[in-house]
Amino acid sequence: MAPEPPLLTMSGITKSFPGVRALDGVDLQVQAGEVHCLLGQNGAGKSTLIKVLAGAHQPDDGEITWRGERTTLRSPIAAMRLGIATIYQELDLVEGLSVAENVHLGHEPTTAGFVVRGREAKASTAALLKRLGHGEIDPGTLVGDLSAAQQQIVSMARALSHEVRLIVMDEPSAALDPDEVDNLFRIVGDLTADGVAVVYISHRLEEIRRIGDRVTVLKDGRAVAVGLPAKETPTREVVALMTGRNVEYVFPDRPTERPTTDAVLKVRGLAREGEFEPLDLELRPGEIVGLAGLVGSGRSEILETIYGARKPTAGQVAVAGQVLRPGSVRAAVRAGLGLAPEERKAQALLMLESVTNNVSVSSMSRFSRGGWLDRGAEKKAAQTATRELSLRPDNPGAPVRTLSGGNQQKAVLARWLLRGCRVLLLDEPTRGVDVGARAELYAVIRRLADDGLAVLLVSSEVPEVLGLADRVLVLREGRVVHTAPARDLDEHRVLDLVLEGSPAS
Repeated sequence: MAPEPPLLTMSGITKSFPGVRALDGVDLQVQAGEVHCLLGQNGAGKSTLIKVLAGAHQPDDGEITWRGERTTLRSPIAAMRLGIATIYQELDLVEGLSVAENVHLGHEPTTAGFVVRGREAKASTAALLKRLGHGEIDPGTLVGDLSAAQQQIVSMARALSHEVRLIVMDEPSAALDPDEVDNLFRIVGDLTADGVAVVYISHRLEEIRRIGDRVTVLKDGRAVAVGLPAKETPTREVVALMTGRNVEYVFPDRPTERPTTDAVLKVRGLAREGEFEPLDLELRPGEIVGLAGLVGSGRSEILETIYGARKPTAGQVAVAGQVLRPGSVRAAVRAGLGLAPEERKAQALLMLESVTNNVSVSSMSRFSRGGWLDRGAEKKAAQTATRELSLRPDNPGAPVRTLSGGNQQKAVLARWLLRGCRVLLLDEPTRGVDVGARAELYAVIRRLADDGLAVLLVSSEVPEVLGLADRVLVLREGRVVHTAPARDLDEHRVLDLVLEGSPAS
């Protein structure tokens, strides 16, 4: 009996844009019921390849075979009709519509093609959400009122509302805490058990080994490895294929002595009712302090309250002895605070503006002369800041949206470097950043601290907190349950603390 043909075969896929050859003869083969992991640094061609698969881009050359027959994916609708669904990292949900309306968008149940059967849409949505382990999500809720993790579930429900045979998941765990990741993997396991194939993209290599069956690695638009066994291939080999060098968590050396200068940031009894309990914290110039905890433990809320984006219900924040007005971002920035938020594209960057405009936006008064803006001085100062951080490409006029995730993050850091901030608050600084660029960001953060900046860091990745920070505060359900030098902790100890808690020390 002849073996079943692959569900999907992409052969020699080529795609060029003006001045860039994004894909150069890429091959990909996916079997029904497998998790095929697609790896590569930012700019390797992953996004272009999945857009070809989704019908959003047309290849310049190459062949696509679906269930043994050659096909052309002329549009996203054509791909969906075949049974190919794509869940992008930047979720394409409509925040002003309800969960049920988003799930059935474009294929609403209707009567005579005109009247939308809303009750039926809500019922089928509820069934899909229950299948995904999130029956608590109300189909009538506006998507804009949901958390990032819940929105991810809605996007999955929308994919499953079609008769899918292959689902592409682009960084699906980026906004999820460990429990949510476990649920995600359960969902993927259920799908593959039903014969659905999953193309899984993630920068978290530990996830690949845990969930993947096979791996294809892209580098510079080429497939440098196709169909490697995910669990048997050593991590170092995968990293070497992606980057051309051996890199995992490469952290710079931390100073052997703690800073002895006075604290530049003092937080006393800071609290927000329902989010985090009273917190005391001191941060010295040259010191990196990490906040470790699960999503929902209050980590981001603490950073945003210190920065003035949220108003505390108790306590105070002082920078260099100056007590800040509660809930005032302007006061915080003037005192020397800077924030690189978790959602940098939505909250920190002007995506359609140039690198220069993004870097200088918080320092415009420096370049204003008699009501006129000195564009030359602005550009020179911004370029000096970006060059200090080795931002690439070295093109101040380039739209920031064209940069990789790591270089977009450098643009945010350059903004605060130009501003001359004294305390830098970093929320998930390497989210969406490929494995090779992470080492560069780690080195940048440590160098900024060595130059006298005080850094308060939040990361969902415990090895990142332990590798970068000098001291670590472990959070659980809005309270500090442990404080210790990073060198005195390990990943297992931190996970035990965030899951079980212990008296603060």
